[in-house]
Amino acid sequence: MIVSIQCDHPGFKPVEFNEGFNVVLAERTKESTKKGSRNGLGKTLVVEIIHFCLGSSSASRRLAREPLLGWTFSLEILLRGQRYLVRRNTAKPGRVVIEGDCSFWPIRPRLDAKTGSPSMSIGEWNTVLAWLTFDIPVNVQGEKYTPTFRSLISYFLRRGRDAFSSPFEHHRKQPEWDRQVNNAFLLGLAWEDAQQWQILKDQKNALAALRAAAQSGLMPNLVGSIGDLEATKIRLEGETALQAEQLSTFRVHPQYRKIEEQANEFTGEIHELADQNMADRMLVRSYETSFQQEEPASQESVVKLYEEAGVALPHAVVRRLQEVQEFHQQVAANRRHFLQDEVGRLEQGIQRREHEIKAKSDDRAALLAILQSHGALEEYNGLQQRHLEAVSRLNEVRVRIENLRRFEQGAGALRIDLERLQLRARADYEDRLPIRERALSLFNANSEALYEAPGKLIIDIGPAGFRFQVEIERSGSQGIDQMKVFCYDLMLAQLWASRGVRPGFLMHDSTIFDGVDERQIGLALELAASAAGRRGFQYICCLNSDVVPWQEFSSGFDLRQYVVLELTDVREDGGLLGMRF
Repeated sequence: MIVSIQCDHPGFKPVEFNEGFNVVLAERTKESTKKGSRNGLGKTLVVEIIHFCLGSSSASRRLAREPLLGWTFSLEILLRGQRYLVRRNTAKPGRVVIEGDCSFWPIRPRLDAKTGSPSMSIGEWNTVLAWLTFDIPVNVQGEKYTPTFRSLISYFLRRGRDAFSSPFEHHRKQPEWDRQVNNAFLLGLAWEDAQQWQILKDQKNALAALRAAAQSGLMPNLVGSIGDLEATKIRLEGETALQAEQLSTFRVHPQYRKIEEQANEFTGEIHELADQNMADRMLVRSYETSFQQEEPASQESVVKLYEEAGVALPHAVVRRLQEVQEFHQQVAANRRHFLQDEVGRLEQGIQRREHEIKAKSDDRAALLAILQSHGALEEYNGLQQRHLEAVSRLNEVRVRIENLRRFEQGAGALRIDLERLQLRARADYEDRLPIRERALSLFNANSEALYEAPGKLIIDIGPAGFRFQVEIERSGSQGIDQMKVFCYDLMLAQLWASRGVRPGFLMHDSTIFDGVDERQIGLALELAASAAGRRGFQYICCLNSDVVPWQEFSSGFDLRQYVVLELTDVREDGGLLGMRF
C-alpha cells in the first residue's frame, strides 16, 4: 500500500493516501479561464513519481526535464507489514535511499560513505522489490525468462496510453515471452511452463537460423545428406590409410639429389663410351674387309701398264719389270701391316671402353639401388602434405556428419520436448482449475457490474504456450476495449489481496476512461471503491473533474470524500509541482 508521496522542493504538494479508494482530482474551477487547462497539473505525474521511486530504469520524460533536475522524490510505502521511505534524486537516479527495517531483506542497503544514508543500486532495489511484493526468490530472478518486478508492477501501475491497449500488455512492444510468463505468474498458473516454452522457441529459432545459414552457404558443415557424406568418408579413410602406409615405409636419403645427379652422369658417360665403341667396331669391320681384299698386282697387269706407258710416255725411263713387281709387293705388305696395327689398336680401345662401361654401369647400379630404396625429402614432404590434406578433408566430413546427426537429433528432440511440455502444461492447467475458476469468476463479475452481459476471460493452452483473451459484448469500440483492461486489472488486485505478500494497491490514470460512456465510468468507480473496501487493497484513480459522471453515481456514493489531492488550473501554483514550465 502507498502511504504518501513527497518531494524536497517547497512548492511540491505532498499526497497522503488512505486505505481503500483514493482519487487525485484535476479540477476546473469557476475562476479558471477558457484557456485554462488541467494538462500539466500533475495527476499523471503522480504515476510517474511512484514508478520512479519503485525502480524504473530512469526518470520519465516529465521528471527528466531541466527544471526538475536535482529534485528528490520520496515514496512512503507498506511492504510485508513494514513501512519504508524511499528517496530518489533525478540528478543521481542510479541509487535509492531507504529508511526502515531492512534487517530481514535478502539484500540489505549499505551506508553511503559521504552521506551516511542507507542506499542500494536500482538493480538491487528491483530484486528486493520482487521479493517484497511478489515473493520471488532472489536466486530465481537471475534465470532467463522469469517474472520481473518491473513487468509485474506495470499491471498494477500502468503508465502511458499504450499501457491500456490490451489487458495482457503494459506496452505495445512487450515481448511475447514476457506477456506469457508474467500473466501466468499473476494468474497463479505455472509460469515455469511459459518460461520453458520460450527456451524451446529459442532453440527452434536457432535451428531454423542454422538451416537458413547452411542453405545460404554460410555454414557448409550442415549441407548434404548423411548417406552421401558416409560414402565420402569411407573413400577418404581408404586413401588416408594407403598414404599413411606409404609414409611409414618411405626412407629419405640426405644425398638423394646428389646421387641422382651422379647416376645421370654415369648414364651419359656410358652412352658416350658405347657410341665410341660402335664407331670403332664399324671401322674395324671396314679395315678387315680392306685387309681381305688387299693383294699385289699380277705380272700381266704390270706388263700391260708398261706397254701403255711406253706408248704414252715414249721418252720415259723404263725400269726393269722385275723391279716394278717387287715394289708393288712391298706396298701391299706395308698396307696389310698398317691395317693389322689399326685393327689391333681399335680392338684394344673397344676392350678398354668395355671395362669402363662395366665399371660405370656397376657404379650406376649401386646408385640406382639407393634411389630405388630411398626418396627425396621434397618427395616425402609432398606425400606428407597430400596425406595431411586428405586427413583434413576426412575430419571435415566427419564433423559434417556429426553436425548433421546432432542437428537432426536436436530437431527431433525439440519436437519431443515441445510435445512433452504441452502435455505437462495441459495436465498442470487442469490441476489448477480452482485457481482459474476464481479468476474467471472475478472477471465475469466485474464485467457484469459494468454491462448487462458478463464478459469472458479466456485462458487456454496451445502449441505456442498460454493463450489469454477477454471478450465483452459490443467490443470493438475504444471505451469497451479499455474497460476490458479495467476489469482485468481489478481482478488481479482482488486475487492478490488475499495473499500475504502482495503489492497492496492498484492505480489507474484517467486515460483508462477516455471514450468510455459516463454510465460505465460511474459503475467502474463505484465497483473499484466497493472491491477495494471489501478485499482490503488500495485503489488510486487520477481523474479530470469534467469527466466525472456526477449524476450517474448511486445516491449513497460521494466521490469527493475519497479525494486525497485536488489540483486546479486557476493558479500557477495549483499543480502538483507548485509551478508551471
